[in-house]
Amino acid sequence: MLNISYFHFNPFQENTWLVRDNEGKAIVVDPGYLSEAEREAFHAFVEQHSIRLEAVLLTHAHGDHIAGAADCCRRYGIKAYLAEEDRLMLEDFAKLSARMGIEGIDTDFPCMGVGDGDTLHLVGCDWTVISTPGHTPGGVCYHCPKEGILFTGDTLFKDSIGRSDLPGGDYDKLIVSIMDKIMGLDGGTDILPGHGPTSNISEERTHNPFLEPFNEPEQEGINWDAEGIALNGQ
Repeated sequence: MLNISYFHFNPFQENTWLVRDNEGKAIVVDPGYLSEAEREAFHAFVEQHSIRLEAVLLTHAHGDHIAGAADCCRRYGIKAYLAEEDRLMLEDFAKLSARMGIEGIDTDFPCMGVGDGDTLHLVGCDWTVISTPGHTPGGVCYHCPKEGILFTGDTLFKDSIGRSDLPGGDYDKLIVSIMDKIMGLDGGTDILPGHGPTSNISEERTHNPFLEPFNEPEQEGINWDAEGIALNGQ
């Protein structure tokens, strides 16, 4: 059983997920810490729990999700994983980040490309990369069937979906990604998104208003609970 903690970081209240096994090995999904207070709080938590970070998993390349990636990779001597299509976004990152209101983010970090169907063996689990373009050209989700969890980034939220009006966004691709790649997963799969509360596949099939034309009859879902840590350093 994995231990999952989360942090709310930066002005966008982005969810940074820290996933560790019983031996203290861990991955961080979308490290979005931006301020000095947020950075110190994250590192203090890692140190306090004797966590050994193995990798950074990035769902996409928007500034609120990668703000802490370079610092994290340098400090712990690890690499980040990001879809090739979004690696190209980093070349024009300054312009996009300014538009989003987040500037001064370091994008110089070691990055390994991932693609649809790739498998990453980390913290004792196999993580399947699911390509879900639409919010960004290279948006991905990370699925661990063994644990029944799915990190969705900004592709799918509880009762909502990601925006598609930023450069590289495509609404039609986003809907296809959600319906073809995510909604077919087991209904009990827990959705751990890039913002807001958790959900599960069954709940979103039934109640997500943005998927109304496709909603299924109500099915019994499961409850999900995890250690939550709200860090709001500004």
